[in-house]
Amino acid sequence: MDRRAFLKQSGGLLVSFSLPGTLLATSSNALAQSVSAVDAAGQTVTRASNAKGEVDAWLSIAPNSRVTVFSGKVDLGTGARTALAQMVAEELDVAFTQVDLVMGDTLLTLDQGQTAGSLTIQDGGGTLRRAAACARRALVSRAASQWEIEPATLTVRDGVIATADNTRRVGYGELLAGKPIEVALDPKVPLKDPARHALIGKSIQRVDIPGKVTGQFTFMQDFRVPGMLHARVIRPAGPGAKLVSVDEASVAQMAGVRVVRKQDFLAVLSPTEWGAIKAARALKVQWDDQPHFPEQAELYQYWRKLPVASVETPANKGDAAGALAAASKRVEATYEFPPNTHGSIGPACAVAEFQNGQCTIWSAAQSTHSLQSEIALTLGVDKAKVRLIYLDGAGCYGRNGHEDCSADAALVSQLAGAPVRVQWMRQDEHGWDPKSPPTVIDLKGGLDAQKRPVAWQSEFFAAAQKGSIAEFPLLATVTSGIKRPAYVTGNISKNADILYTLPNVSTKVNRVTDSAFRTAHLRSPGRLQNAFANEAFFDELAVAAGADPLQWRLDYLPDPRARAVLEDVARLSKWNARTARAIRRKGDPREVVRGRGLAFVRYDNDRTYVATVLELAVNRKTGQIRVTDVWCSHDCGQIINPDGTRNQIEGGIIQTVSRVLMEELHFDAHKVTSVDWSTYPILRFPDVPNIHISLIDRSEAPPWGAGEMAPATIPAAISNAVAAATGVRLRTVPFLPEKMLAAMKRQA
Repeated sequence: MDRRAFLKQSGGLLVSFSLPGTLLATSSNALAQSVSAVDAAGQTVTRASNAKGEVDAWLSIAPNSRVTVFSGKVDLGTGARTALAQMVAEELDVAFTQVDLVMGDTLLTLDQGQTAGSLTIQDGGGTLRRAAACARRALVSRAASQWEIEPATLTVRDGVIATADNTRRVGYGELLAGKPIEVALDPKVPLKDPARHALIGKSIQRVDIPGKVTGQFTFMQDFRVPGMLHARVIRPAGPGAKLVSVDEASVAQMAGVRVVRKQDFLAVLSPTEWGAIKAARALKVQWDDQPHFPEQAELYQYWRKLPVASVETPANKGDAAGALAAASKRVEATYEFPPNTHGSIGPACAVAEFQNGQCTIWSAAQSTHSLQSEIALTLGVDKAKVRLIYLDGAGCYGRNGHEDCSADAALVSQLAGAPVRVQWMRQDEHGWDPKSPPTVIDLKGGLDAQKRPVAWQSEFFAAAQKGSIAEFPLLATVTSGIKRPAYVTGNISKNADILYTLPNVSTKVNRVTDSAFRTAHLRSPGRLQNAFANEAFFDELAVAAGADPLQWRLDYLPDPRARAVLEDVARLSKWNARTARAIRRKGDPREVVRGRGLAFVRYDNDRTYVATVLELAVNRKTGQIRVTDVWCSHDCGQIINPDGTRNQIEGGIIQTVSRVLMEELHFDAHKVTSVDWSTYPILRFPDVPNIHISLIDRSEAPPWGAGEMAPATIPAAISNAVAAATGVRLRTVPFLPEKMLAAMKRQA
């Protein structure tokens, strides 16, 4: 087994290696603009073009017919590395094991946008797939031209082109003889007929799992370079604090310890990680600590009173106000969703080497290309002088601490003049990663005399989105004195408008300007909060009308694919009108009641369809809510890897059950106080529900994402199930036991 094959099968990366000269060194020529560099696995790799319109920018074929794919997207533990290889191998007609991926390396890959929004397969994979199809077509045409026969008469298998009688054969690598492919990327190139797929639609084993099981896989936290120092950044007392003084004498007796500072940015370095930790604890620092956060008990009142930066109207149909005023029955409700932390199990880590005015950073960031600009700003160098090399981290779910930690490492390396590894502590990850913003939604609905819905009014108070991803205000950027007021929340007004065909609908989104919370997108940003309010309130109207929640949805959803997932989940869960009410199970204690809830979403109202039913148990004595079963019908178009798709759906469901039932950011006037797993608990293994998934594979349709879609159905499904079980409606997340008890007490 050769070295690259070993790395591919184990999922491993080199733990440490030395590289001659700078990692930013490239070779180029005026025609192809080729780039050669050492990749994350320590291999020298050449990309023949940097033009997005050329196939050579996306893949290369070696003389031994191995295929190297250059993906600007990364694998955040989602299985994207496997699925993208399947797509390329399918269109090229090569064996899956012939494909290697270089991912998220800013020197070797082109910018395909951040790895977010469940767009890796849909957008990033689509480009790679078309590049592979163009390469296959070009190579077959070249072989046909050499043999003076029609391309349609040739076949390809495992990268070998052959005549029908098999008398002539040539491999891709032999045909190219080490030269670039030199063909344009045709956006309309025909893709392989789904009936001929040998790899797409198959549950091929993820390439990273064996190495993770055996311990051979190298995560970002395991990575080392020779001569590296370990660093810890000294965090302020709170986000509003300013550095007053540093007593370097307090660590002067600690062997090898150094202190570096740039304005309010402060770090300690040591030859060992334990030495850096001890130095961080021992260093005496004085901060001017100013209040920063609102009163937690008044969070939503604070949020409503913030200045409105802009107003959006995703829907305005008919006369909602007039229809509401004339309605025979009116229903009103307010839904609230708190800020959450990303809660990555492994705290962020990065390694950086600043040398000769250039910086290389090994990072687990989901947005390496956009991060390149921000780190360049932090260091005061040109973007071209910064290279990020992606290594797998311990989960992401949005823009968490990886980006900040990468900037920390880069700045410390520049200040110290040495390669540096920065490892965050748990209190850094929980206390300082950017949060999802709070959301408040007011809803009003009206029914006519026949109990039909005639009016829908919704008003959202959501965070304003400022700037671009490239302007994300990294902690190191801000504390080192560079003013960047921008922050990113994701497209959080998506799914504010409903798909139900009601006669009078008004939806208004107030974008509020906040300076207390440093926000970033967190799994299903906005869509989860918006769908929570819409789907729970739609159930409230169904209850007011005495209707079955399933039939109520079917009555007002004309889209056949929307109806298909609802009908499918009803079949899967054995839903009927009786199950929408309180359920008793044999063996349940007397204080336990059960209920089922239903929710539907079409993500962004323009892609993946999901319908979810879940069952939960409520302990009337303790107020504890436990989700026991989840049934999910999922239509994301063409499925690339069914097992990988299920992994994504299951992970999203589990994480969102945790967010809805348990997760709540705590803070005082100065700082975040939920800085560990005790103060910010998450769902544990014994409480993971049974998850039943039905995948609707539409092989003729484009592939859409699966990572963020099912989570958008979970909060409303839980709220609806609690209401079915107890008659009590919970509208403010998280649904903690004390809230359940208080709601039941008010009902009594």
